[in-house]
Amino acid sequence: MSRTPIALASLTSLAAAAALLATGCAGRADGVEASGCRDDGGWSAQQQAQWLRSAVSFDEDASGEEAVVEVRPRGTADGRPLCAPVTVQVQFWRLTATASGNELSPALRVQLGTDGSEKRLFGLPPGLSAAERDACTGVLMAVYAGTPLTTDELPEGIGRLGGDGVPEVTFQTDRLAAYRLISPPDRERCEADTGAAESATTAPSATSNPWGLDHR
Repeated sequence: MSRTPIALASLTSLAAAAALLATGCAGRADGVEASGCRDDGGWSAQQQAQWLRSAVSFDEDASGEEAVVEVRPRGTADGRPLCAPVTVQVQFWRLTATASGNELSPALRVQLGTDGSEKRLFGLPPGLSAAERDACTGVLMAVYAGTPLTTDELPEGIGRLGGDGVPEVTFQTDRLAAYRLISPPDRERCEADTGAAESATTAPSATSNPWGLDHR
């Protein structure tokens, strides 16, 4: 009796097992999703942001006074985490109200990878807590997918207070998952104070020529 068919069958089984182990959570084998995780199928940054959007929230901390960024567990439609983590940026800016508008300056950026299976919390960076901010200082925080935002992707400008009391922020990118803005506590007073200070700085001194224009 020949043992060749048995040997071939054994080799075929070993090859199939090796292929399954190699595939694992890295993707699909013969068009079938791996059992332990979900392949994203080469999502674009916009698709990653859309997947991330429902996982982001801005909640209060234990004191009930400050907002923190929360990235919650987020499974796919079938409940499985992603095979390859999505790169996520959590970024904070200092928002300063001035007479000419609002100025943004970077405060903190944290990069992480998430597959939708873990909960992550991010508090406000040092100097931007409610106790540390003055009447002219607010905070802009955003969560987005991919690499850090370029200059061209930052908000072009932040509008003044609208009817609902929240300025509108428009980022120039489709990678944004969510944002939250904490307005300066007393924007009107800040704008007035800043304008008065600028006028005092730019106005000519009344005593710059005490002898008059005809003095020689």
